[in-house]
Amino acid sequence: MGKVFAYARVSTPRQGEKGVSLHEQRSAIERYAEQHRLEITRWFEERDTAAKTGRGEFTEMLRLLRLKVADGIVIHKIDRSARNLEDWADLGKLVDAGADIHFATENLDLKTVAGRLSADIQAVVAAHYSRNLREEAKKGFYGRLKQGYYPLSAPIGYLDQGSAKPKILDPERAPLVREAFVLYAAGRFSLPLLTKEMFQRGLRNRRGGRVSLNGLATMLKNPFYIGVMKIARTGETFRGIHEPLIASDVFQKVQSVLAGKRVDRSKNQIYAYSRIVRCATCNYSLIAERQKGHIYYRCHDRPFKTPAICPTTSIREDELDRVVLNTLATVDLNEEEIQIVSTLIQELQEKNAVTYVSDEQSARLEIEQIKNRLSKLADLLLEGTIDRTLYKAKEEAILKEKAAAEERLRDLENGGLTTIEKLQRTVELAERPSMLYKTADIAEKRELLKTLLSNLTVSSKNVAITLSEPFRIIAERERDTECRVPRGTCRTREQLFNPLYDYVVKHPLQPDA
Repeated sequence: MGKVFAYARVSTPRQGEKGVSLHEQRSAIERYAEQHRLEITRWFEERDTAAKTGRGEFTEMLRLLRLKVADGIVIHKIDRSARNLEDWADLGKLVDAGADIHFATENLDLKTVAGRLSADIQAVVAAHYSRNLREEAKKGFYGRLKQGYYPLSAPIGYLDQGSAKPKILDPERAPLVREAFVLYAAGRFSLPLLTKEMFQRGLRNRRGGRVSLNGLATMLKNPFYIGVMKIARTGETFRGIHEPLIASDVFQKVQSVLAGKRVDRSKNQIYAYSRIVRCATCNYSLIAERQKGHIYYRCHDRPFKTPAICPTTSIREDELDRVVLNTLATVDLNEEEIQIVSTLIQELQEKNAVTYVSDEQSARLEIEQIKNRLSKLADLLLEGTIDRTLYKAKEEAILKEKAAAEERLRDLENGGLTTIEKLQRTVELAERPSMLYKTADIAEKRELLKTLLSNLTVSSKNVAITLSEPFRIIAERERDTECRVPRGTCRTREQLFNPLYDYVVKHPLQPDA
């Protein structure tokens, strides 16, 4: 009685409805073995796709056969072993080495020339069937993508509705996903800390468990949340018809942070200016130390610094507070200025209602122009003018530009409120930033510093501060007039408001500011 292995395989768990299940294959193989007096010493079963080599069970079975652990194999039928020609070639080598290959439902003798030829023909047919099936599946897959549907499982924050239907927002997880993006864009959390924070806030994966560090990083990199579908394996991007969850400016801020912007390190003691104030000589962050009841920020020696030591760069926190408060006081708006800006914001709201139609048409025209650019880019690829790598990079950039344009159109359709809201937030911060800073706790102070300042350096005991835009514009507003009387009494509304409005429109604040 010969000793053989038995091999059974299905491509997917859904197979088996028409007699190809593992149970049916086992029954047929066992009947064949009994009829031919073969002893099955070990079963090898797997459910992986047969369109690619490297199947674990199949590879292990071939290894043992080469070691003469068994005399041969019993397989249900030829297409269970030869759905690709590489595997069939490996089986052919075993036959040449003396192994017996049996097929439970096919009368094939691989020891004869005629039997080998017949088996080779069937193997080629099976491999062709597999390739053709894969190609048809690929056509369907890309067809859905081009229609704007995502043919894979919905990412966290969205729900599946079935084939040929867009993903919809998950009412439970979508708000938490949005929070994760905003928190990470603000630079307050590292990925490990954000993972813990979002778990505490209730974010869970599909199985109800914690979203892993890698899962969170994948989520933050996924442009699906701004309406762009990206296939990770090929890098190809497609415009989706699902509702975006994240604003494109927030998404870009997150990508900048992921690309290398360092966030605050977790510490037992948090200091207001840690990793915000830098040494003007070597450009490294000053290190906070508490001594004799005071907090000092000093530049420490680091072996890789040039120059190696900045021994005189040291300043007390209360001195930094004094200089920062004096600088923020230059931004403070007086009552007349607040009234001027409030009136102009109201007028802007009324103007938006009047110019809505023309602005909407302009936005739609911009989107059409972007679509034309995408079409021309595809033509360049087909003509061979550009290679696929360059095409993918440019296509992704244009699709993100399209997502931003569509976001502006949605803003107009909502009454043009986004720009106005951002302008209002800017004015609210500019009303009394010095008072806000005085009354804020350390965490709030740090957020204000990141929003209001673009640079804070110390050289010896000298402090240099640069306000971020548009607050620098507000602080320098008196330089735009020749008046020498108290602020606000001789400026026109346009002199105060226009530079601020122009900047906010072109460079809007991030939502977390």
